[in-house]
This record gives sequence, structure tokens and C-alpha cells, in this order.
Amino acid sequence: MVVATLFLSMTLFIILSVPVGIAIGMASVVAILVGQTLSPGFVAQTLVTSTDSFPIMAIPLFILAGELMGAGGVSRRILEAANCFFGRMTGGLAIVTVVVCMFFAAVSGSGPATVAAVGGMVVPTMLKAGYTKSFTLALIATAGSIGVIIPPSIPMVIFGVSTSTSISDMFLGGFGPGMLIGFALISWCYIYSKRRGWRGLDEPFSWRHTGHSLWDAKWALINPIIILGGIYGGVFTPTEAAAVAASYAFFIGAFVHRELNLRTLFRSIGTACSTTGTTMVILGCASAFTRILTIEQVPVQVSEMMIQLTENPILLLMMINMLLLMVGCVMDTTPAILVLAPILFPVAMSFGIEPVHFGLIMVVNLAIGFITPPLGINLFVAARVGDSTLGVVARGLVPFLITMLVCLLLITYVPDLTMFMVNTFGL
Repeated sequence: MVVATLFLSMTLFIILSVPVGIAIGMASVVAILVGQTLSPGFVAQTLVTSTDSFPIMAIPLFILAGELMGAGGVSRRILEAANCFFGRMTGGLAIVTVVVCMFFAAVSGSGPATVAAVGGMVVPTMLKAGYTKSFTLALIATAGSIGVIIPPSIPMVIFGVSTSTSISDMFLGGFGPGMLIGFALISWCYIYSKRRGWRGLDEPFSWRHTGHSLWDAKWALINPIIILGGIYGGVFTPTEAAAVAASYAFFIGAFVHRELNLRTLFRSIGTACSTTGTTMVILGCASAFTRILTIEQVPVQVSEMMIQLTENPILLLMMINMLLLMVGCVMDTTPAILVLAPILFPVAMSFGIEPVHFGLIMVVNLAIGFITPPLGINLFVAARVGDSTLGVVARGLVPFLITMLVCLLLITYVPDLTMFMVNTFGL
């Protein structure tokens, strides 16, 4: 009765357009009142205790770092450097867009932030070069989803905290899937652009111009090396790395590039605070939600049920993928991980699936949720950046969605794509 009340009330609140975090918290309160085994103050206590965690401090700091990087001119310099190397290829601007999204992912950790930062620069340029609006906006929405797969990644931090999995190992595990998806998107861009006759830049290659662009982008290019090198070199923890990233982004934007003034600084801080506040409310309410599920022994029951349905890990992973893809259509990444990870994680462990591998399966599934309606936050951001409608974005989406699903199957059933880096360099 308590579990049924919990899920039914949460569904009802979401249908009534209550914000997801609040809906989860209210559903927890309703379930507590029905069950009468916990105090209603349990939710309020969990809001405080669940966010009182050193690893969770990485979330607001990575969010702030991404905002400051975008406002400080980092993404523009990365674009110019990538254009020197890939801009002359068939479909050069499309390929450059994917490369820039991959690189910006290594400093932002957020899908929507990557779409907003990169899309604002490349969309007008691609449209002027003759690319269709549906292809352009679908590309930037899809490539932006790499923002949560290539480390550092906010969903990886949340998964690590929720399941006590090493965040450093999660970051290592993200390199293979992120590179695979990036290469797959680049391949499709090349094939489609060749069909449509979209050529690259006509201007000849210039070592002088390339050298100038690389020199101008040097502070942006070494940022991931500092952050990830510091983590795996044992210099600082992922949480401390987030603080270094935010400090570095501020210093470079304000004193080196000098594009971060007081106005843009306060706007970036305000956006980061708004995003952080929403994330923390979701995290706290979802923690109360999952603790109620644990008290009611739901993870154990789900594990036993799935074991009874199948003892084949291939079929199990297929069922989990289908569930996560459906959830990703209607729920944001953070609440989905916080609600489902404690339930599905024990099931995966009972089948001998590596924690990091399962974490990446979950993150990639929910990253696809960024481009699947009705939620599809990247679709809305891309439409806003391109001053267009959701329908225009959706028209060019199908090939990119198929590409992402093929990559998901490879990541799911070829564990070495995820575990090679972890087994080689894991702490």
C-alpha cells in the first residue's frame, strides 16, 4: 500500500505539472502519512542530511565552472581551433560542432549547458553555410548530450553518491562511451553531408592561422588536462577538482581573456545558483523517496522478481535499457538516477555486472532522454537557441536517435568500451 501510494501520488503530481523535485517530496509525505511508520518530519530531515556530503559539493562547483567557461569566451576559442583542423572536410561545420561539444563536455558536465554554449555560436554559421535548420538543431541537441557522458559529469557524481561507486572510476569509464558516440555522430555527419553536397571551408590550410588559433585557445585546451590530470594524479579529489575548475574558469575569463565582467559574472552566478537550487531540492526529496523504498524492501523485491523473469544477463540488460529509455522520456536525469539507481543497482550486481559499467549504461540511457520527447530538454534548448520550434528540431532527429541507440547497444554489450580505462588506470 505504501509503495503504491508513493508511485501513484508522484505520477499524479507530475501530471498536474508540479515540479519534479517537489512532486517527489510531496509523494514521500503522502506515503509516510499512509504508512504511519515514519514521522512527516522525515522528509525535512532528509533534505538536510542527504545534501550534507563532501562529494555532492562537486555538483554546484561544476555547474558554476561550466557557466563561467561559456561566459568567458572559452567555447568560442575551442570552436576556432577545431575549425582549423576539421572545417575543410565534407560537412566540416557539422563535424566541428560535434568536436566542440565533446571538448566543452570536458569542462561543463551538463548537456543543456553544452547545447546553449555551443549552439549560440555554430547555429547561425551553419544556417548561413546552407545546412538545413532541422539538421542543424537536431545535431546540436544530440551532440550536447555528450556533455553528461565525457567526464567530468554531474550525473556520474550523482550515481556515484547514490550507489557508493567510485566517482573517479566513473569518470574514467566515461571516456570510451563518450568517444564512441562522438565518432558515430561525426561519421553520420560526414555521410549525410556528402549526400547533400555540404562541403567544408574553401580557404586553404594555413599553419600560421592554425598556430594562432591554438595559441589563443591554449588556456581552454589545457583545462581538462589540469582537472582530470589532477584527479588521476592524486593531486585532488573530484570535489576539489570542481573547485579548481570553477576558480580556473573565473581567472581565465576575468584576467586572461577579459571577457568576464561584473555583469556576465553575476549572470553566470545567478544561473548556476538557480540550477544548483533545483538540483539540490530534487536530490534531497529523491533521497527521502529512495529511503522509503528501502524501508519497504522494494529493491530486494524487484531484484528477486527480475531474477525469476530471467537468469540471462543479456535479456536483463535489454529490459533495463527499455525501462530507462522510457523513464528518460518523462523524467530528468538527476531524479531518474536518484529514484532508480538504488532499485536497479542491486539487480545488476546480482548478475555480476561491474558497478562502473552499469553506471555508464544508466547515464547513456538517460542522456538519450535529453533528445526524446516529451521532456527532451536539449530539444527545447536547441529550439530556443535556433529561434525555432520543437517540430523543426524533431524532423531532423531520427537518424541521430538511431545512431545513439546503436552506440547504447555497443556500450551495453561490450563492457571493455567502458572498463578498459578503469582497468588500466583505475585508482
